[in-house]
Amino acid sequence: MARPRKHNVSIPGLSCFLDSRTKKVYWRYKHPVTGKFHGLGTDESTAKEIAIEANSRLAEQKMRHLIRAKNDINKRLGGAATISEYLVRYRKLQEERLQQGEIKLNTFKQKASPLKVLEESLGPRQLDEITVKDIVSILEDYKEKGHNRMGQIFRKVTIDVFKEAQQVGEVPPGFNPALSSKKPHVKISRQRLTFEEWMLIFNAAEKDNYFLQRGMQLAIITGQRLSDICNMKFTDIQEGCLCIEQSKTGYKLAIPLELRCNALGISLGEVISSCRDKVLSPYLLHHHHAKGKAKRGGMVKPATLTVAFSKARDSVAYEWEKNGTAPSFHEQRSLSERLYREQGIDTQVLLGHSSVIMTNKYNDTRGKEYKKLVI
Repeated sequence: MARPRKHNVSIPGLSCFLDSRTKKVYWRYKHPVTGKFHGLGTDESTAKEIAIEANSRLAEQKMRHLIRAKNDINKRLGGAATISEYLVRYRKLQEERLQQGEIKLNTFKQKASPLKVLEESLGPRQLDEITVKDIVSILEDYKEKGHNRMGQIFRKVTIDVFKEAQQVGEVPPGFNPALSSKKPHVKISRQRLTFEEWMLIFNAAEKDNYFLQRGMQLAIITGQRLSDICNMKFTDIQEGCLCIEQSKTGYKLAIPLELRCNALGISLGEVISSCRDKVLSPYLLHHHHAKGKAKRGGMVKPATLTVAFSKARDSVAYEWEKNGTAPSFHEQRSLSERLYREQGIDTQVLLGHSSVIMTNKYNDTRGKEYKKLVI
């Protein structure tokens, strides 16, 4: 039976016919490749939706096939590599740099997620075909999910990918679409920690944690990062100084044991003395009892220390969320900088910053404290 005249069908592959037995109009879809018809029932709107979706998927498949075919031709003719092909080479290069000590392990690990996103989004495309719009589209996805910080990392890693591609001639000199994209803005909501608030947490830590108080004192006295505090050993004490090689930057620092934080009323040497107890351990911060994977005398892991800090903080009857996200263990580094700057200590050297601009960021209280005018 012919298609009913009142149905003006403009969707490719979709047609309808009138069944003379039931007097009903039935819809069907003809696959453009196999030529087979697929029944879609009597509901016109549903049939049209299915046909549109089918055509969309077929178009995507055709486009992927054309891209693969084009890439194969370009490869035979010596054209640019695809994103997927080049990332194999890029990852190998990063592994070599890690082994040679050119980059840190954390830097190497941080690149894994952005590279996965880049490959999943643009894998079949050639390097020299990627546009700023392609990169911005991925950054917009991060933004919609509220992951602007991850978007910043993705942009940074992708910039490096194209820089390396320029070095080996996969793309023309200066070709870097990621560099032309706008850096995602991240509004820092984590609030700074005041000394009064620090004391509240410190006193709460006394109740159920034997290493947290020592860890908090070391954080203020030394101004170092969480991982570096956990790695501190008694053998690092040389010629009256605590010698530290920062895991993030490789910066080497010797802090005199007589360094004293006036606000705490205690010196570095006194804190280290309090870390010497009945448990034999090479680490300043160590476990007193075996529990789970932790061994007696073993190092307190960064995750363990930061969780203990969070629990002590949350146990205090204080409205932490009033001015933003509650301060983390890392905020003690900023507090240390502010306390020592008041004492006249060179905090740029203490924190290990290559630029005073970064040190000044740590001195910023993010509007939490009043700046006192000295007269």
